Amino acid sequence: MNQMLKKASSVFTAIVCAASITFSGASLVLADGEIDEQTKTTIETTAEGLTNTIIPLTEDEIAAYMESGDAFTENAMTAWDSAREELGDLKKAGSAEIEYSNDEYTATVPVEFEKEDAEFIYVFDKNLTPTSLSVDVKYSFATTMKNAALNTIMGLGTVFVILIMLIFLISLFQFIPGSGAQQEKAKKKAAEEAASAPTPAPVAAAPVQEADNSELIAVIAAAIAASEGTSTDGFVVRSIRKINRKKR
Repeated sequence: MNQMLKKASSVFTAIVCAASITFSGASLVLADGEIDEQTKTTIETTAEGLTNTIIPLTEDEIAAYMESGDAFTENAMTAWDSAREELGDLKKAGSAEIEYSNDEYTATVPVEFEKEDAEFIYVFDKNLTPTSLSVDVKYSFATTMKNAALNTIMGLGTVFVILIMLIFLISLFQFIPGSGAQQEKAKKKAAEEAASAPTPAPVAAAPVQEADNSELIAVIAAAIAASEGTSTDGFVVRSIRKINRKKR
């Protein structure tokens, strides 16, 4: 591991030192982002050389570079390691494009890979020393749509899971004593019991037995017969009705 670290550090140090020596005293910014041809050519060569050096590195070599102690080297290895699984094998590396802004040079190297394309973006400070690298993966339309579909499915799945959890939690309220669900359940149960209870049969009114007025009828009939001077055989008492007379 120590030998690998030394090898890694020496390779990157050599590249950076060569670039610094070449750039020293040779950088000339013309105006409004224009760069002199010598500086542009040197940055292009350095950026393309770093790209062709980084891409073929093995996993062990990348791990070794990450422990080199050099800020740029560690940043470059981290950027490449996070993107290389999505890109696949190298197909072709293009030419670097250089821009100048805010005392910094930006070199963009387009690279074609087996799975997706990418851009290696290097930043050089005003002393023309590389300070950072970022790997920008350019996803194809098919990959973008695939990722969008996966995100949609994951979002819908998350929503349904949350809804199911909410329904389950709400269903537990009926088991909480004193809750509205418990009271409503009790009222419903009482109403069902009242509806299912048999209706009592109406009690038939006891027939009113007519008073036995046979003795009274005989007395009245005898009184009538006496007053008329006849016998009770000559008439029949069919009904007796009380007459309310006004008092004088």
